Order: sequence, then structure tokens, then C-alpha cells
Amino acid sequence: MATMVFFQFVFAAITLILVAGALLGRMNFHAWMLFVPLWLTFSYTVGAYSIWCPDGFLSKAGVMDFCGGFVIHLSSGVAGFTAAYWVGPRASNDRERFPPNNVLLMLAGAGLLWMGWTGFNGGGPYAANGVASLAVLNTHVCAATSLLVWLLLDVLFFSKPSVIGAVQGMITGLVCITPAAGIVQGWAAIIMGILSGSIPWYTMMVLHKKLSFLKRVDDTLAVFHTHAVAGSLGGVLTGFFADPHLTALFYTGDVSKYVGLAYGLKDGRLRAGVRQMLLQLGGIAFIVAVNVVVTSAICVLISRIVPLRLSEEDMQVGDDAIHGEEAYALWGDGEKLEKSSHDSVYGVEELTPEELAKADRFA
Repeated sequence: MATMVFFQFVFAAITLILVAGALLGRMNFHAWMLFVPLWLTFSYTVGAYSIWCPDGFLSKAGVMDFCGGFVIHLSSGVAGFTAAYWVGPRASNDRERFPPNNVLLMLAGAGLLWMGWTGFNGGGPYAANGVASLAVLNTHVCAATSLLVWLLLDVLFFSKPSVIGAVQGMITGLVCITPAAGIVQGWAAIIMGILSGSIPWYTMMVLHKKLSFLKRVDDTLAVFHTHAVAGSLGGVLTGFFADPHLTALFYTGDVSKYVGLAYGLKDGRLRAGVRQMLLQLGGIAFIVAVNVVVTSAICVLISRIVPLRLSEEDMQVGDDAIHGEEAYALWGDGEKLEKSSHDSVYGVEELTPEELAKADRFA
């Protein structure tokens, strides 16, 4: 039970971090502090219970989501996009140019993320067994394939192999395989990698620039494309490629109902395969609907209490205006943060005698 609690709460935390990626650069931090517990309770929990709990109605129906393609990635992509609509866009200068702060650190983070996904998907069975091993292998195969396909498309259309693009392709591959990791064969993981490296690439690099609605909503880190699109894609492909022999090893109860459409065609069980595809599409529709409605309601409620977005002045100042401290203090700048009590390692050198006395009384 302790393992279950920790594993599930880490999943929940990851989902909220993904939502935050769509809101960077302008959301009021106090509004975010209210958003987190409300969204976790009334949106994420509904999706997680419905699909993962044996008593959930989508779980009983037979929707397959091995480790969070719907519960985590689709929900975070849709919720992030919806919240970005309500919060509004970043400052115009940030929207025009918002380069990565440090590409090397981005690569380090991407490496940690890819490595960590081994536990993300490999931990799904809650056991060290064959399903876990297959989930780990498929995760890496799909991610690597997706990365290469994204790079290839960047080279073909933009003449340069983008490092940022490689990371995006890695992420879409990891997201796409998540709902299928332990229940599809390795050849299916390769096909999923090809599709996850190309379809989200198209929606992000081409379709996003053509559709006015997508351009109007300021999704800072393109969470909609890398997680909602890739998560939905993975869920649909799970319904197509799920191997009945593997689903019987992972699921309990009436395992005969878990039949991918490809195997339904192959084994003469077309009705079961079509049913599974429809269930997967129904799962997508449910998660999208819940997150659009609940996220909108939460944002409207919070806006009645505190502003959803920072003032234009605070957005121009940045970290100092929000937290009273800067992310980077470059030598020679000659600047001090007037409102921060943490200008040094110990955080007391710049305090006034009155502040020191107050801190001492608190201690």
C-alpha cells in the first residue's frame, strides 16, 4: 500500500508539473497555489479513478491505459491548454522571443527524464516481472525511434537537426508508448515511435501556425502537442496494437475483452477489436470533457479570489517581482534584491536588527 500511495502521488505531481509548462511566464503564483489542490482533487482524481481503479466505470468497460497516456498526459495537455486560455498570453515580447535559458541543462534534464521513464512505465505492474521488462524495453525503443524521426523531419524541412527538436521527439515518443508499454510487441513500439515522431511534429510545426485558435492560446512549452496529441495518439494505437497474450498477463478479471484491433482482424475477432478502439476513443472524449469543464470552472472560481495573471509590470520584472529573488546573480551586475531575506547562503546578513529579533523570537 505504501508503494501504491507513493507511486500514485508521484504520478499526480508529474501531471501538475506538465500543466504548469503551459502557463509559464504570466500566471499569478498565488493563483497557482490555489489551482494545484483544486485541480488535483476535482479533475485529476476523477480521471485516475475512472480508468485505473478496478471500480472505475472506464476500467470496468475495458479502457486500456497501461501507465498514464490518458490519466497523466492527455489530461495535463488539455488542462494546460484550457488554463492557458483563461490566464491569457505572456507579454508580447516573450511570445515573440522566448529562447531556452540553457540548452545544456535542458539536455541534462531530458536525460534524467528519459532515464526516469524506465521507472515510470516499468513500475506499472508493481512487480519485477516480464511485463515490467517489456514495458522498459518498449519505452526506450519508441522514444529513440520518435527522436530520430523528429530529427529527420527537422533536417528535411528546416535543414538543421535541432537539439530542442530532438528533446521534443524524445518526449512525444515516451508519452505515446506510455498507455501501451507492457501490452504491445516490440515491432508495434517501433511503429508507434515513427508516428509519435511525425504526427505531433506536424501539429506543432505546421498545424499550429495555420489554426487561429491554436495560435491565440499561449501554450508556453507546447504541452498540448507533446502530451495531449501524443497521449491521444498512444491511446488509439494501444487499442490497435494491444496483444491479447500480453494483456492477459497484465490485466485481471475478464481478460478476453482486451483485444487490439490488429489482433481482432488477425484472429477473426473483429467485433472485439472494434469495440476496443471505440472504448479508447470514448476514454479520450471523457478525459477531454472532464478537464475542459473542471479546469475552466476552477480558473473562473480562482479569478473571483485573486487575479489569474501577473500585472504587466510584474511580468516585465520577472522573478524578483514574484519571489523577491532572481534565478541568476551574475558577478559584476552591482544589483541587490531589496525584498529578499536570502541574499546569502545563511539568509541573515542583510536583515535589519528588528528583522533579526523577529526571526529569533520565531525560532
